[in-house]
Amino acid sequence: MTVSELIKKMIAYSEGNLHDIAHFLKVYAYAKTIGECEHLDENTQLTLEVAAVLHDIACPLCREKYGSTDGKYQEKEGAVLAADFLKDSGFSEALIERVSYLVGHHHTLTQIEGMDYQILIEADYLVNADESHYDKNNIRNMYERVFQTETGKELLQHIYGVSIDG
Repeated sequence: MTVSELIKKMIAYSEGNLHDIAHFLKVYAYAKTIGECEHLDENTQLTLEVAAVLHDIACPLCREKYGSTDGKYQEKEGAVLAADFLKDSGFSEALIERVSYLVGHHHTLTQIEGMDYQILIEADYLVNADESHYDKNNIRNMYERVFQTETGKELLQHIYGVSIDG
């Protein structure tokens, strides 16, 4: 399966929820951009792109089961859903395991290990900052404490006009 085929499958899975579709497509675009600009190796880039497409796969279930898409619920439910979604994809078991891990941790901002994890956090935040109307202090805090890639930092500065200089 290609990433484009995965996107098509995820759009169908989203059953017309325009917010969910637009969100994962924006996260995917930022993740792809950051990963390519940071010169990830081919496998890490693929893992990142697949994880970006699937990162919020648990949202429909969480809305139904918990009445909320809070990150803790997404992480609780998402890893298993992602693994199941990818089971017949043709992707390697190692890639599916890593994607499932990333989907199950994409709201955990501590102990970030791996560039795929770091970039997924940054890409999701770039979109969430807009969709949730985060204030400049929140954005500056993320810039200082969480963002690590040069590309992610540059995008955050250019999009939101925030830097460590304030």
